[in-house]
Amino acid sequence: MTAGAATEILGAADLTAGFRGQPPVLEGANLTIRRGVRMALLGPNGSGKTTLLRSLAGALPPIRGTVRAEGRALGHDRASLRAHRRLVQLVLQDPDDQLFSADVTQDVSFGPLNLGLAEADARSRVEEALALLGVTHLAERPTHQLSYGERKRVAIAGAVAMRPAVLLLDEPTAGLDPAGVAELTATLAGLDTTVVLATHDVDLALAWADEVAVVGGRRVRQGDPSLLGDEELLSVARLRRPWQLELLHRLGLPVDPLPRTVDDVARVIGC
Repeated sequence: MTAGAATEILGAADLTAGFRGQPPVLEGANLTIRRGVRMALLGPNGSGKTTLLRSLAGALPPIRGTVRAEGRALGHDRASLRAHRRLVQLVLQDPDDQLFSADVTQDVSFGPLNLGLAEADARSRVEEALALLGVTHLAERPTHQLSYGERKRVAIAGAVAMRPAVLLLDEPTAGLDPAGVAELTATLAGLDTTVVLATHDVDLALAWADEVAVVGGRRVRQGDPSLLGDEELLSVARLRRPWQLELLHRLGLPVDPLPRTVDDVARVIGC
């Protein structure tokens, strides 16, 4: 077993996934998620990003292939899925698909209470999650009175309160203004968990992620963020090069080491 495989916490092997009566969305897809890594999952609408996340979360049984969790094939019986949800939490793109309680505290406490935790332990988890997501001041606010960005954060707090080893986020920055995106990604970077973030934003992926996975043609190609300079891959996935790489490419300047920030680009240019 290689060092990379030894640190895998979640993955998919030869995964074919989709919906009954329709062609597969993914076919023979492979992905390895290593413990502690920040991964950006990219691809156009309809490419299979959400299908992949739902499969990894156990919400969508594979047609063929395997989802692995901590080295074991994921079963889809009730006991296996219950254990899997302690390990992996999925936050959907639309927070209104997950928020249903009267107020923020009730909503965030739903998961911990359903783990059978004592009320005091559940309360401690809720307080911790609200603080991590910067929404402690919203604890007693009715969920229907939250802004869109606040609802996003509360939905993520509900997942964080479960203390998962892996947090799967489907387009968490969609609909947020630039300040909201910066605040959320800074928060995610501070979480002590593995994070997989599905996004269309190649600039964000290059700046934030340790690894990237590009979904296209029913397959997944995975690598370090320099993969976002692969013109052929980006063309298939209908993505553009991140601005950092595009600028240096036009100037004929090197992209090794990989520039992620404005400061990195400025150093290469010499200003």
